[in-house]
Parts: sequence; C-alpha cells; structure tokens
Amino acid sequence: MSACSDFLELEPEHQISEGSFYQNVNDFETALIGSYSGLQNLHSTALVYLGELTTDNAEIQWTSPTVSEVELDEVNFTPANGFLNTVWSVCFTTVSRSNNILTRLDDVEMSASAKDQIRGEALFLRAYGYFHLVRTFGQVPVVDVAFRSPAAINSYDMSRKPVEEVYALIEQDLSQAATLLEGASAQGKSRASTGAAKTLLGKVYLTTQEYDLAASILKEVIDSNAYTLNEDYKTLFSPGNDDLDESIFEIKFMSGNLGVGNGFSSIFTPARFDMDIFPNQMQGSGRVLPTPDMADAYESGDLRRAASIGDSVLLVTGEYEDELYGLKFVDFTTGVQGDGGVNFTALRYADVLLMYAEALNQTVNTGESLEYLNQVRNRAGLEDLSGLSSDELSLALEQERRVEFFLEGHRWFDLVRTGRLLPVMNGYFQQNNMNFTVEEHNLVMPIPLREIDINPDLGQNTGY
Repeated sequence: MSACSDFLELEPEHQISEGSFYQNVNDFETALIGSYSGLQNLHSTALVYLGELTTDNAEIQWTSPTVSEVELDEVNFTPANGFLNTVWSVCFTTVSRSNNILTRLDDVEMSASAKDQIRGEALFLRAYGYFHLVRTFGQVPVVDVAFRSPAAINSYDMSRKPVEEVYALIEQDLSQAATLLEGASAQGKSRASTGAAKTLLGKVYLTTQEYDLAASILKEVIDSNAYTLNEDYKTLFSPGNDDLDESIFEIKFMSGNLGVGNGFSSIFTPARFDMDIFPNQMQGSGRVLPTPDMADAYESGDLRRAASIGDSVLLVTGEYEDELYGLKFVDFTTGVQGDGGVNFTALRYADVLLMYAEALNQTVNTGESLEYLNQVRNRAGLEDLSGLSSDELSLALEQERRVEFFLEGHRWFDLVRTGRLLPVMNGYFQQNNMNFTVEEHNLVMPIPLREIDINPDLGQNTGY
C-alpha cells in the first residue's frame, strides 16, 4: 500500500488540472486560444442558419433535411432544435471559460500590460457570448463568476434575468475591454482589440435603441482610421482573407483535414452528385441556398451579386446547369466536406458604416447618414442615393444590409432589431403562397429542452 501512494496522487496525464494550470502568461494565453477556438462551432453553421435560413434570404434544396433545419426554414422553432442548443452551449462555454480566466488572473504575477490584455480579451469574449445569447433567447442566466465546486453551482442563482440586466453586463464588459486593449500589441484580427470591442458595443447600443451612444462609439471606430473598405468585395470571402483592411474580428479556419475547417463549401452549394466545381467532384448539401427573391434583390450593376451568388454549376459532363447557390466563404480548393479554409468575418468595417448611418438616421441626421451609406454603395459600383426622407432611408438601409451581408448571418437579427420581422417575413410567405407565419413570440427563440431538463427553474419563453 505504501508503494502505491505516489501513484495514487498522480494526476491523469491526459487531463489538465486547474490546480496546476493558470500559473503564468502562457497558461492564460492557452486558455484564451481555447475560448476563441470554440467560436468556430458557433459561426460555421449555427448562427448562419439562424440568421439566414429563417428569412427570405435562404431556403433548403435538399431532399432529406434534418428536423432542425426544417424548423428554421419554416420559422417553426421547437425547444429540441439542434442549432439553438449549439448557440446556447457554445456561448455559455465561452462565458464560463472567460470567467475562469478573469477569476484567476489577479492571483498570478505578470506585467500590468500583459494582465490588461488578457483581461480585455476575456471580457470581450464574455460579452460576445452573452450578446448572441440575449438576442437569440431573450432572458438568460447571468453568471460572472467561476465555479470551483458542484456546491457552488447548486447555490448560485441560475434563474433567467431581464434582458436589461444582461445588456448592462455586456455594455460594461465591452467598455472595459475597449479601454484595457487600447494600445495593446496587435495579434491579428482573430483576437479581440479596441476596435472590435467598440464595434460590438455599437451593435449592442443599436440593438437596445440607444442611438446617441451607438453613433458616438461607432464614430470613434471610424475616426481611428484603423479600417477601410477593401476595394474588391470578393476578396473578403475568398481563400487568403486573413487580416484584411476591412476585417475587425474574424473566426479563423484552416483546410488540410486538420479538423479546423468550415462547412460553408457544403451547406452553401447544391446537393448534386454530378457537379464538378470542387476537387474529387465533392458534392454540396443544398442546406442554405439563395431564394429566387434574394437573387433578384440586387440592383442592376451591383458588383456584390456576382461575388455572392452563383447562377449555374459545371457538371461532370462539361455542361452547365442553372442552379442558385452561395459563393461567400466557399473554399473551391477543397475536396473534403467541412474542410474549408476561408475565414469567417464576424465584424467588418462595412457594418460599422451602415450601423453608424442607421444611428444617425435615428437621431434625425438623415443627410449625414446618406454619406456613410453611399460609401458602401460606391464600393459595390452603385450610384449615390440622395433626397430620402428618414423613413425612406430606413428602408434603404434595410435593403443595403440585406445585399451587403448576405450569408453572414445578419438578416434575421436586423429585422428583429428594426421591428420589421413580422411585416417582411409574413409578406414574403404570403407572396410566395407559403403556409407559414411569423408571430410575435418568435422574436425570441425557445430555451433548449436539454437545458430545461437540467434546470427546470429556467422556464420557457412564451409561445413555446
């Protein structure tokens, strides 16, 4: 028995004990990278499905879609939806990892600059997770501590909190992150920065209808001169799109069958066995394809159309056949599904310009607002808009965001934010003789059933 004592005290070699981790800067850096890597699962499928397939932008063209995909396409959400569960689990995992970092940071000796950068990035990531949670599910639990035991978890108030309380934490985290990351050493666009924190904070203020605050913080991003529109729109969504001038925060993906690729090459392209658009004649899955309405949404001469939507596919016979499919983020160099190497740009400068234009319009600065809208239009090869009333400009911004951010997961949340979801979507369904309806309770989605089974006190959103 005494001979075994040392053996019994050993930690499993395949696990990292928290007691022996979080000892130095490198440990915290490893923890941060783990937090960022989790965002791949959020953006490769779930948020794109929620933001696009639920709207007039996209539809399924696949003979055997999953139940979860059909629910989104028909705006008939249930608590068992797999994509909703992914958003919940990934975002709360990100929150939990951030809390672990923030709770342990003060216990370790390191330079003040290193500590500020780690704290700023962790606060940004916690806010990023909570922003996607609150705008998807509404009321959610607010957890800003790290748990050290099951007893601590059991004693914590896990009830869902009012959205105002959730947004207050997000705004506080992002404001602090923006300050802490000011002047921090550049680590690439896949890491949080002052610009990323301010951009996300502007989006938060726009969502909560704090338009003066949104305009102020977004103008700071513009005046920093840290970002510009890329001249060639297509480069934003093609292989090699790392750290472009327009990118503010991006999710890195790598091809090479390393397990860190994206799935856009499959979900955005047709479900055909006879295509010859990928190496090895890889087929698509047709799960998020442009609707005819989306294909017709672009103005004549809009350069974004050809960079966003394909109209025909090359077949193995050498002929072309008419098919609508998405081009953004599709890696045409890979022949393996789920192995795309194109980065997903979660925050970019065009969004800053259009959000700033929206905030200005809401604060009765319509003339100035047009200036920033037209910057985005001009890059697309379109002429300036002028002489619009505030209401007309609101619709113009809605249209511009639709064509600018197609397949980037914005459409559903844009329509919810502006109060336009019900009239736009119900009008679309009626026009196309679809027996679907979006109702008021659909403005937030149901709490995943798995979470309610674990914690019945969560309750469910009204209507589900």
